[in-house]
Amino acid sequence: MPTAAATIRKSVEHMPPASVLALDGVAWDEYLAILEDLESRPGVRVTYDRGRLDVVTTSAGHERWKEFIQDVVRAVCQARGIAMESYGGMTQQSRRHLQGAEADTCFYIAEADRMRGRDEIDVTRDPPPDIVVEVDKASQSRRKLPIYATFGVPEVWRCLVRENRVEMLQLRGDAYVPAPSSRFLPMLTGEVLARFVERSGKEGQTAALNAVREWAKR
Repeated sequence: MPTAAATIRKSVEHMPPASVLALDGVAWDEYLAILEDLESRPGVRVTYDRGRLDVVTTSAGHERWKEFIQDVVRAVCQARGIAMESYGGMTQQSRRHLQGAEADTCFYIAEADRMRGRDEIDVTRDPPPDIVVEVDKASQSRRKLPIYATFGVPEVWRCLVRENRVEMLQLRGDAYVPAPSSRFLPMLTGEVLARFVERSGKEGQTAALNAVREWAKR
């Protein structure tokens, strides 16, 4: 095990939830070794951008938002008969650009048929996810937007937990701009998503998802 990977793993083991470890001057091969070493460590997201390495630990609140957003997308797609393939927190990386990122969750919708049943995805050959979801408690996801832009991810949802708000962003040129609703699921707006998340906290996830399904059928 490379020394850098061993040292970082030891540091991560002592990181509290919702915290960030940031390092500069990390080589690409070190990043790959660290990524592999942390693969079995739950609740960790690793981002690499031309020597800058960020390791973020998640929290219970973070996971609640992530899981519920996934369930909302599935419920809406099922109610509307929309094909969807979910690839969770898959790693997107490019040696050419010296960049890599792990989403909290992601979805193929326009490319769902093409990506159905795929166990290996290479962003240098395959299309990026249509939607990437980032659950954010400390604005950390802003650093990942240029990486997603490099990979050509069309849409990013930033779930701002502390503000109980969802910001939908769409790629325009090489930057993301706010959008009133999802390009791939136009019935979903940031306001609608945040409202259902809030409802799940008050009424429970089962009741809130039942409400999502009824709403999506209209």
